[in-house]
Amino acid sequence: MFLFGQGVSLFGSQIVQMAVIWHVAMQTSSGMWVTILTLSSFLPHMLISPIAGVWADRYNRKTIMIVADGGIAATTLLLALFLMSKGSGTDILPHLVVVSAIRSLFGGIHLPAMNASIPQIVPEEKLARINGYNSTIQSIVQFVSPIAAGAIMAVGPIHIILLIDVATAVIGVGILALLKIPKYEPAPRTQKTSALAEMRAGFRFTWNNRFLRKLFATYGLYIFLSVPSGFLTVLMIERTFGDNIMMLTINEAVWFAGSVMGGLLLGATGGFKDRVKTMFVGMSVYGIVSLAIGITGVFWLFASLMFILGFSIPFIQTAVFTLVQEKIEPSMMGRVFSLLGVMFSGFMPLGMVIFGPLSDYIRIQTIVIVCAMPIILLAANLILSRKFYRDGM
Repeated sequence: MFLFGQGVSLFGSQIVQMAVIWHVAMQTSSGMWVTILTLSSFLPHMLISPIAGVWADRYNRKTIMIVADGGIAATTLLLALFLMSKGSGTDILPHLVVVSAIRSLFGGIHLPAMNASIPQIVPEEKLARINGYNSTIQSIVQFVSPIAAGAIMAVGPIHIILLIDVATAVIGVGILALLKIPKYEPAPRTQKTSALAEMRAGFRFTWNNRFLRKLFATYGLYIFLSVPSGFLTVLMIERTFGDNIMMLTINEAVWFAGSVMGGLLLGATGGFKDRVKTMFVGMSVYGIVSLAIGITGVFWLFASLMFILGFSIPFIQTAVFTLVQEKIEPSMMGRVFSLLGVMFSGFMPLGMVIFGPLSDYIRIQTIVIVCAMPIILLAANLILSRKFYRDGM
């Protein structure tokens, strides 16, 4: 029920994010405005995450999630009411940017508390399975939300989508409020410390822990290097196989199917008992398949490889999340997960900033091949580093 409620809430947030970006693109045809809006959706999340991790370790995590989701719903409702009275012309663009930033802030507060709450509900031996199911839910939401956003925008104004997001947030908060989550009791503080000091303590803890430091560095580099094969495939298809909507649709569908199948398999089995081995398998497959994607010139082979690529992603993400949940004491869980959120919300846009413009001068296949090789090396290093492998067992 916890994952279902969070999935419903995430669905509403995703369709709003899609709808707002599409609305701005159609109203302005401006790359600058789309870039500003995209940054307003990522940067606040990244900036608030470290302090949000401190709050998740200080206070009741269920309350934090309810307040954060409620804040998103209230902000979205105000924007919907504003659009209903003012219309949806280009003069509302600054309002959309501000609201996107506020929603991003609340999202950054919500995520560390949610990830840190799962070990409070789930026995340790079942964490990998639950994280696998969670990955499946997120994949389904990411696939369905653009379709829903497009269908709703085709028949009605944008404020309809905003009201739907408010409704899904209310459902998510309602389910969360009804659930009896074991209360997290933070360790009593012997002396009063500032949130900034606790945030620095979280950084120091992560940096001084050799296992966490290597895990985060490996995951961050993987996110950065996976951008060409994960986010530039639309351009690759258009330039290699032609401007064909059916091919683009198939590409999205097979990636989605692969990620759902991978998540369900992990949910059913939990993956390998050694989490590092699960991460190694996922990252190795991702690197090898990315290498093949950069070489192939046959679309159906390309589509089959994209299915396998999607299948491998839950292995990596589930292994990383489960290792953190299993190895870190509850008093540091929120801060460590907040740094994990910073890794994703920082390295992914950095990859887009670098590889996106670069793809206008270098063949995307070449970029994918060049990035695939270090991903394979990163995977090999997980196994070759015996101490890291033993610490992950």
